[in-house]
Amino acid sequence: MEGEINEKLLRKGGEVDAEELRFKDKLWTETKKMWVVAGPAIFTRFSTFGINVVSQAFIGHIGSTELAAYSLVFTVLLRFSNGILESSLTHFILCFYSLLLGMASALETLCGQAFGAKQHHMLGVYLQRSWIVLILSAVLLLPLFFFTSSILKALGQEDYIAEVSGNISLWLIPVMFSFIPSFTCQMFLQAQSKNMIIAYLAALTLVIHVFLSWLLTVKYKFGIPGAMMSTILAYWIPNIGQLMFVTSGGCRETWKGFSTLAFKDLWPVIKLSLSSGVMLCLELWYNTVLVLLTGNLKNAEVAIDALSICLNINGWEMMISLGFLAAASVRVSNELGRGSSKAAKFSIVVTVLTSFSIGLLLFLVFLFARGSLAYVFTTSHEVASAVANLSPLLAFSILLNSVQPVLSGVAVGAGWQSIVAYINIACYYLVGIPIGVVLGYVMDLQVKGVWIGMLIGTFIQTVVLLIVTYRTDWEKQVIVAHNKINKWFVADPEETSTQANFRSSEVKDAEAPKLFPEP
Repeated sequence: MEGEINEKLLRKGGEVDAEELRFKDKLWTETKKMWVVAGPAIFTRFSTFGINVVSQAFIGHIGSTELAAYSLVFTVLLRFSNGILESSLTHFILCFYSLLLGMASALETLCGQAFGAKQHHMLGVYLQRSWIVLILSAVLLLPLFFFTSSILKALGQEDYIAEVSGNISLWLIPVMFSFIPSFTCQMFLQAQSKNMIIAYLAALTLVIHVFLSWLLTVKYKFGIPGAMMSTILAYWIPNIGQLMFVTSGGCRETWKGFSTLAFKDLWPVIKLSLSSGVMLCLELWYNTVLVLLTGNLKNAEVAIDALSICLNINGWEMMISLGFLAAASVRVSNELGRGSSKAAKFSIVVTVLTSFSIGLLLFLVFLFARGSLAYVFTTSHEVASAVANLSPLLAFSILLNSVQPVLSGVAVGAGWQSIVAYINIACYYLVGIPIGVVLGYVMDLQVKGVWIGMLIGTFIQTVVLLIVTYRTDWEKQVIVAHNKINKWFVADPEETSTQANFRSSEVKDAEAPKLFPEP
């Protein structure tokens, strides 16, 4: 009897060890897949964001007026345009950056799910459709750049800051158009986990930009024109490399050349792009509103400079979160396209916990670093003191940013952009901004009050996204994803009719619910 009991205990222990071993293998495999996307994506975003930080650092040492103008332009205009084109630069570039990035994230959903379903040739078709939609969007946004001065004056900015901002905005038109190939190629390559080439190009570009910025602004004293010329070159150099890689054999399975199919079924792509753009714009414009509200407070120039420095540092950290956003989007979309709901859920848990761990560490660092980093961007002790006063809020923003963007990545991977847009409107604009206005103006807490209100909105939005993600029926999401894939499927012209029929039948079979649990 004792021998049988020991044998059962040993057998049970062996089963537990085997389960632990399987879990460790699963965790290690998922972690590797996550970092294959997140690592290059983080490095690329650091390098790309560094272009704007370098520009801001050089312009900040030209004068405080130029720094304030540059911050407004990059915050208000570029964030606005990017949101439209991409579905992620200081704030003005980040405004249009957000619009374009938001619209481009529609491509992230389509390419990720198609790649998971092994419809490789469709990635190239989706890429070309996205180019068409984003170019049209960029053209429609041009008036915002031409009338920047008037817009900022109407919003209450000082005349001398608005005039300099209007001059800078004209230089940013080539930058806005550079976002189109940049964002779309990144989404296209990330869906295939081929984004190392993007990281290499971004690193090379950053080095070139630092040298040119020093050469044109410090040595030859060209001022803002010199800094902007270097910025334009820095944005277009990696685009040329990415386009050459995509079209010259780097993606043989997914790029079959230019096709007239790009002009077919554009309306569904437009709708998904618009919902993606609105989703991301509502998030990034949230910080833009923070800067605009600050412009009407006491001692506006110091307030804008201090806040722009804090948001710049926050933006650096956000690049890490956006890397995990990309990883979450790719992993979720790939697994949904492949038909594995359990793998999609597991990837979400791994990505969120990894990003939160890094965010917690940075939260502690910036909580105690306070205003010492401000001197990288300014020589003003008054501005540095204001930055130190805002550091606790900056630290809490960093902590929230370690989770919220990752959940947005999950939404992009699953194609929930329109749902998240409604959540953003409610949490940000019906809760966060009104509370911020009351605290900042009525309670006279100034910048701190505005920022606290907006942090409350971000916290509520994060909690809502966590609940939505947790309660989602991921088996149903697999079926939804495959219905979309099948609806937009176009046969590869290089395949025989038999191969095409077989591929189509694979997609239809994936629509059926699984009768047996996944291994």
